[in-house]
Amino acid sequence: MMIEPPIDELTKRAKGNKYVLSIVASKRAKEIETTRRQELATADKKAISIALDEIYEGKIVPSDIDE
Repeated sequence: MMIEPPIDELTKRAKGNKYVLSIVASKRAKEIETTRRQELATADKKAISIALDEIYEGKIVPSDIDE
């Protein structure tokens, strides 16, 4: 079983920082849950999966927390 998107690729997009990746993904998932409640009720994917897909596709760009 292969997990999509691959965690290694997601980590690269967060400059190798899994902490930044998890924070950005959780914040985006919360935004998705509040704005797309109706859509999520009938969707096959959960908000966190959609958020990770957006990060993988480059729609959401994690920045370094220190900056």
